[in-house]
Amino acid sequence: MALPEPHTAAGAAGLAALLKDPTRAVVGLDYDGTLAPIVADPEQARAHPAAVPALARLAPLVAAVVVVTGRPAATAVRLGGFADVPGLEHLTVLGHYGLERWDAATGELRAPGEHPGIAGLRADLALLELPPGAWIEDKGHALAVHTRRAAVPDAALAELDAPLRALAARHRLAVEPGRMVLELRPPGMDKGVALTAFLREREAGSVLFGGDDLGDLAAYDAVDGLRDSAGLPGLLVCSAPATGEPPVAALADRADLVVPGPDGIAALLAELAAELADR
Repeated sequence: MALPEPHTAAGAAGLAALLKDPTRAVVGLDYDGTLAPIVADPEQARAHPAAVPALARLAPLVAAVVVVTGRPAATAVRLGGFADVPGLEHLTVLGHYGLERWDAATGELRAPGEHPGIAGLRADLALLELPPGAWIEDKGHALAVHTRRAAVPDAALAELDAPLRALAARHRLAVEPGRMVLELRPPGMDKGVALTAFLREREAGSVLFGGDDLGDLAAYDAVDGLRDSAGLPGLLVCSAPATGEPPVAALADRADLVVPGPDGIAALLAELAAELADR
């Protein structure tokens, strides 16, 4: 297989820069829907079987690989199977949109204290009448209300939108919408802020970022902004749903490359590793 070609000039420039000088390239990836298939039970969202082997081959050839996820960092590490993998010694996982950080080199997890609004939100959500099939995922530093199991997920999500936004305002929390989910979390941090800080830390010469849902738009914005303001070459990849659903239009319309879900992401990572290993 050959590397897929980006359909934009900016994406082609980003891929060319990565291939020309991989030692300064950062590969950033979302977890759910990108490295792992979307499933009804988030606790069963294991990384695609080809993803971690591909990352382990690619990581030693680039400056850094970072997973930027709304999950708690420890949960992403556990479900992804990222710990103690040869080749992934310098993987970083930024959890809760960047509030938490796990470094494979040390196994250290850094996390802030709980936002004061989370406890109050947790209590209020326990009293909220949810549509049938909707359920609450407690992420520790955030709470998410899922409607994927509801009879009509989009209608259930629309029904919950106003009350959840009111609760977020009451407890001074941000609302993060996604496919069949609304997450309430501390404000001030998002995937764009987290990715930008990481790129500066690593003095990146290029960046690839892959995501699949609305929470990844902030990272897209960050890459676009750095392409414009700092001349940093970047490649934006959209992971289209593997379920036959259309990709999130807000991402697909801006992506330089659209691939078929975690299958496509794993294949892209493997092809990048093979291309760089041959150079």
